[in-house]
Amino acid sequence: MLETFDQDNSALTVSRISQRSGIPVPTVYRIVAELLEMGLLERGSDRRLHVGVRLWEIASRAPRALGLREAAMPFMEDLHAATRQHAQLYVLEGCDALVIERLSTRGAVTNITQIGDRQPLHATTGGLVLLAHASLHLQDSFLSAPMRAYTPKTPTDPAELRRILANIRTRGYVVCDGYITPDALGVGTPVYSPSGDVIAALSVVVPRDGAQPMIHVRALRVSSRGITDALGKPPVRAPSLRLFPSTASE
Repeated sequence: MLETFDQDNSALTVSRISQRSGIPVPTVYRIVAELLEMGLLERGSDRRLHVGVRLWEIASRAPRALGLREAAMPFMEDLHAATRQHAQLYVLEGCDALVIERLSTRGAVTNITQIGDRQPLHATTGGLVLLAHASLHLQDSFLSAPMRAYTPKTPTDPAELRRILANIRTRGYVVCDGYITPDALGVGTPVYSPSGDVIAALSVVVPRDGAQPMIHVRALRVSSRGITDALGKPPVRAPSLRLFPSTASE
């Protein structure tokens, strides 16, 4: 039921949840009542349901995303300040690229990405970087399935995509020129764990006109190294405070 909510269906009626989930209406009513009580769903003034803040609160504690986002944020802020466009952080989730952080600005180039969105692996910078470093089994499985062409430039031919993935592994970056929106250009690089595994992808999305991809590649590489270094450092803990003076008996 919770998966019936997405970017295009952020507020739903009980009957619509039933249609999208295949769960009978009486069962939906019962489960909705429980989810409302738990705060996982909320009801708007129009009586439609939407995902509750409590669900976001719980999800934000996920260890894989929490530490990575905290380490990445200062470097993403620098990227965002330099481009005044979009800076995005992805992790691999199943056969999708999950956006766990995004910084943007009003008036930036068109970008369909939102935090929490699942994006296609073949059409986005983060998706291609993650796919390039995924297991051969996942690559073969993904490339053998039909792939949507979002624009005339979206790569959907498996042979072409295998060449793109090989280039990413060799060069360490990818440039997506109008793959998912015609007027946007994306540049992405991998983010490594301290042990050397690719754990995420970092990207910027900028206007195609006048774009100089290699400038962004250099900035992304610096940021990626910074994130890796930050992940390898122990967390800074606040010093404990004594509320009462020590006594001789301690």
